[in-house]
Formats: sequence, C-alpha cells, structure tokens
Amino acid sequence: MAIATVNPATGRRIRSYREHSRREMDSALARAGTAFGAWRARSFADRSRALRSVAAVLRRRAPALARLATDEMGKPLAEALAEVQKCCLACEYYARHARAFLSDERPPGSPGRSRVVFEPMGPVLAVMPWNFPYWQVFRAAAPALMAGNTMLLKHASGVTGCAKAIGEVFAGAGLPKGVFQTLVIASGRVAGLVADPRVKAVTLTGSTQAGRAVAAQAGAAMKKGVFELGGSDAYIVLADADIDRAAEVCAFSRLINAGQSCISAKRFIVVRSVARAFTEKFAARVAARRVGDPLDPSTQVGPLARGDLREELHRQVRASVRRGAKVLTGGQPLPGPGYYYAPTVLSGVRKGMPAYAEELFGPVGAVITVRGEGEAVRVANDSEFGLGAAVFTRNRRTAERVASRLEAGAVFANDFVRSDPSLPFGGVKQSGYGRELGRQGILEFVNPKSLWMA
Repeated sequence: MAIATVNPATGRRIRSYREHSRREMDSALARAGTAFGAWRARSFADRSRALRSVAAVLRRRAPALARLATDEMGKPLAEALAEVQKCCLACEYYARHARAFLSDERPPGSPGRSRVVFEPMGPVLAVMPWNFPYWQVFRAAAPALMAGNTMLLKHASGVTGCAKAIGEVFAGAGLPKGVFQTLVIASGRVAGLVADPRVKAVTLTGSTQAGRAVAAQAGAAMKKGVFELGGSDAYIVLADADIDRAAEVCAFSRLINAGQSCISAKRFIVVRSVARAFTEKFAARVAARRVGDPLDPSTQVGPLARGDLREELHRQVRASVRRGAKVLTGGQPLPGPGYYYAPTVLSGVRKGMPAYAEELFGPVGAVITVRGEGEAVRVANDSEFGLGAAVFTRNRRTAERVASRLEAGAVFANDFVRSDPSLPFGGVKQSGYGRELGRQGILEFVNPKSLWMA
C-alpha cells in the first residue's frame, strides 16, 4: 500500500511512499530492542554528545527541513525554520540537564541506606501529528533518548517526507542503528504496535479521538502512556487589560500555523465593559494578516493542511452563524487552488454553538462576552478541554488569582501560550494526561526504582 503526500497550497500530490511491510516492522522492533541494551549502558556524557550532534545536524539541514514541512503541511517558511531551531534547543536542553534530572534521590525521611534510581523503560512508540512535524517528535525524543530509551516513530501520513527526514537526521548524527527509527505505516496498524510486548511505553500527540483510542490500547496492554490532545484555549480579557496588547497577542496566537495548533488561542472571553473596544481591534488585526503562498516571505497565514479539515472548520462556522453568531471578518474558504480559509472572527458566541464548545482547528476566533471576572472563569472552565489559557490584566495579583482558578495545564498572563523545553507541558480533562518537557517530561519515560540496602 502506498502513502501519498499532498501540497496543501496547491492541492497537488508531492510523492508516494511505500508502506513498510509486516516483516520490516518486525525487524524494526527487533532492532529497537537490541539497540536499547547498548544505548542504556552508555554514559550520560556519551548520550549528551549524541544529542548535541543531532542538534548540529538539524541546524545544518534547517533550510531543507523547513522547506519540506512547508511543502507537506503548508506552514509559512519562517514558522517552519523557527520550529526546526526550537528542536535544536530541546536536544541541547536535555543534553545539558538529563544527568541532574535522573540523579539518584534520597527522599526526605527515607531509611538510611535507601535511594531511588531512575532506569529507562525500553523502546518507546511515538505517534505524532502533522501540525508541528518536527517539534512534536523532538520534544518527546530528546528526553526519551537521553534517559536511555530507544524510539519508534509513527508519524502522520501527510508528513511522511518529514518523518523520513527526521530518521535521517538521527542517522546523520551518528546514533547507533535502532536507537531512533521511522515507520511508514497507516494509522490502522498502530494498535498492533501498542500491543507488541517489545514496545514498553507510548506517547501520542493528536486529537482527543485518536488519544482515547490509543490510550485504551495502551491500557489494555498495561503500558505507560503520555497523551497531549486537543485544546480550546480560553484567553480572558478583563476590564483593566491593555486592550491594544491583548488584541495583538490574541490575533497572533489565533493565527499561528493557520490556527492549527492545540495551544493557539481559540475562545476570547471578554468583560462587557471592554468588549466593543477589544473586538474591533482584534478583528482588525485578524483581517490585516496576509494570507498566501507559504513560501512567500511576506505571507503570515498559510493554507490548512487538508481539504477535509477546511470543510469541517467551515461546517463549525456555518452552524455557529445559524445559531446567532456574527461574522466580523472572513467566514469563508478562499477561492483558487489549495486549502485556504479566510482569517475569521465570530462575535456573539454563546453556549450551544460549535464555536463555543468545539475545538476550532483553523484561523477562526470566537468572542464571548461576559459580565465580569467570575463569569469569565466559569465560561473558560465550561469546556471539555484543559490545555492552556491566558489572562489579560494590568494587576499581577488579579492575574495570579484568575490563573489559580483556571482548569488548564498552563496559564500565561498578558502573553500567548507556548511550550518551552524547561517547563512541563500537557493538559487536563480531555486534553490528555502526562507531561512532556521539563524534568517531568523525562521522568515520564523512566522507572523510578526504590533500592533499600540492609
């Protein structure tokens, strides 16, 4: 069976890839297990040098890698380059800190000759999405490999070229064969990998639907899993906010990656006294963003990754409008080739509309007006998701009070939600469980073993 990639800016096929056979998959699993024994035995210093080499190869190949991501999933070239550079930072962060993160511990009050050691688990299966084809992989691979595990990547079919290029980066950095491998397979074969006893843990970034399915498979096999799933991040704008800054940050966050990000702003919950001023400035900034060829340096918003994604987004917009939402700008697919959608702002959004309850995975922002802080927090939490959130206020104590009440894995004040290698990243509720990045991210891929010496 062949897997095809398509350029979303033109709708034209780029290339077809032969899917790996069952025998090839079995060989890859065997290599991962064999490589694990030698890789875990290496010192932190050796693994650190390897990860720094990976970062060096990424930097050398950044222009070609960025162009490949732009061709396969449509993000503007500047965003693709920034994504590759962020992967370098993750590799270097864990190369520098993994030894300290995994040093033996003596918990307070523990018996005299006891300690906790952290041991790798074995081959980790990574099931990754198309929207950040490099970053999603490296933020899982860097800590997992530095901990001494090996990794098997099952990437989204639409970015198969990126998936193979990632494997080539690890090989080009001199990592032993089997430490990191890319599998070219369809999604229907993931369950067999999860069930295979040679796979010891699973990490997945993707939709809540995909996460539930793979989490159920991992649970049935009694395997550890880390799941970063969908989000409908709420950005609260309070009465004392800097409205100009709030409008600019909200527009920027909503349109990153053409709105195809789990942690981009999606619901804008605005206190009534500033709702008109914010909405006008926000809509103007969204409307001003330049949509076009992602290879053009002046382009700020590229196409959606697939035609079906654009159709689903437009369904959500139309259904919300039928129930009373107002289109302030955009609201339509753009004519011509490719899967472009006009940057859109909906006002008058309320409970019962798709724009209120569902994740809008594209360049559409939903403005919800509330009476005050208490209602803003209630509406923000009135969601099945809990990935990120933000609050805009000039008062630090207010920001901290609101942040403490929001049900999310991360809350930012007067800025947009994003990940950083040093901080744990993940969600609550239907946005998943487990954490990537930071010390917590590397601890997800180890066995904390208690040792008690009499």
